[in-house]
Amino acid sequence: MKAPRVTLDQWRTLQAVVDNGGFAQAADVLHRSQSSVSYTVARMQEQLGVPLLRIDGRKAVLTEAGDVLLRRSRQLVKQASQLEDLAHHMEQGWEAEVRLVVDAAYPSARLVRALTAFMPQSRGCRVRLREEVLSGVEEVLKEGVADLAISAYNIPGFLGSEMSPVEFIAVAHPEHPLHRLQRELNFQDLETQMQVVIRDSGRHQPRDMGWLGAEQRWTVGSLATAATFVGSGLGFAWLPRHMIERELGDGLLKPLPLDKGGSRKPVFFLYASKDKALGPATQILTDLIQRFDAAPLDAVLGSRASPA
Repeated sequence: MKAPRVTLDQWRTLQAVVDNGGFAQAADVLHRSQSSVSYTVARMQEQLGVPLLRIDGRKAVLTEAGDVLLRRSRQLVKQASQLEDLAHHMEQGWEAEVRLVVDAAYPSARLVRALTAFMPQSRGCRVRLREEVLSGVEEVLKEGVADLAISAYNIPGFLGSEMSPVEFIAVAHPEHPLHRLQRELNFQDLETQMQVVIRDSGRHQPRDMGWLGAEQRWTVGSLATAATFVGSGLGFAWLPRHMIERELGDGLLKPLPLDKGGSRKPVFFLYASKDKALGPATQILTDLIQRFDAAPLDAVLGSRASPA
């Protein structure tokens, strides 16, 4: 890649001339001599090979090319300033990135609220969000490639902070044979029907979760796919209530009237990496995740448009 011929200082000088109405005014703002400012801009035009300014009376006015280049340069200078700020924050222990791995069943609305509140406090820190299923979260955390993890498992060797439970309910299409029985169901009724289950994303020791007594099972890669299959009449499944509220309201899915086990509420936990101490950005994000996890989910959904 060819090295740029024009420096950031030259772009800043041009911006000062335009924003302050002339070379003399820019010199005062930049605490430089007027001749230095004039030379910087003249040299800049020579290096670029296009005129950037023209003199209109006593005022320096942008040419058409200068107007285009100046607009682009403002973003360049802003990004350079942000980069310098980030380096300063990193020197003080501020992280460049927080890596968060989350079980796909955890309500995304709560994460959206937490991340929205984190943005103005992030000081340029990025968030790398990764979704896994079941033991996949545990593997990522143990491999040391996550700073924070949200899982419904008790992960051996880690102390997790208890979070809110997530309700899973057994559902099927309203016209499914199980609903046609028009009575309370038991597990013997389920055994002859097809169950849709979600594949564990863990590679080393994948686990099955929940009741798996049906003679026929279809395994899919995501909760969204499972909801689509079940909503189309293909089997039954236990799905997170928060993910299927619309389908339940529209009558595309209907809870199975089981005599027991129709609703499950596994508790989720927030874990932190043991490989390093929490930095300031990670701690802020941790606090925000816990704050919005504690809020009722309907309140989180209702206030999404006005983040705190």
